[in-house]
Amino acid sequence: MSISNFSINGTSITPTLYKGKSRDFSFLIDEPQQLGGQDLAANPVEYILAGYAGCLNVVINLVAKEQGITIDDLSINIKGDINVSKLLGMSSDGRAGFQSLNVSINFNTNVSEEKLKFLIDQVKQRCPVSDNLSQKTPINYQINTAKKDKIYV
Repeated sequence: MSISNFSINGTSITPTLYKGKSRDFSFLIDEPQQLGGQDLAANPVEYILAGYAGCLNVVINLVAKEQGITIDDLSINIKGDINVSKLLGMSSDGRAGFQSLNVSINFNTNVSEEKLKFLIDQVKQRCPVSDNLSQKTPINYQINTAKKDKIYV
């Protein structure tokens, strides 16, 4: 097994605006105005969708190349619904995250339906973001206080 480590580091600029950095790339995350933000950048769940689409793009092309499948004009569109009442603390019902995701993959290819199903099955199994969204991933929190205390929860 070969493990690669990825990370982001960042700072809260305002209650809704976050400035992050990963490797040599900087990015902003904000909320739309209706959720209290200034709408200066995509929001956290939009970044999840973009990350998923980007991962699908990589893995579709990787598996297609391995299988000798030519893909033209690839587009990936993903939609999901969030329980905003849970996010805002107005309800304790349901999940706070996406209720479901609808993925639409569009491309031109001349392969059989059987090969296409095999391609998509492989993509679902091998896409790390798909795995993280569909499987429970342990999350460990380390909270550091101004007093330099470390609290693990």
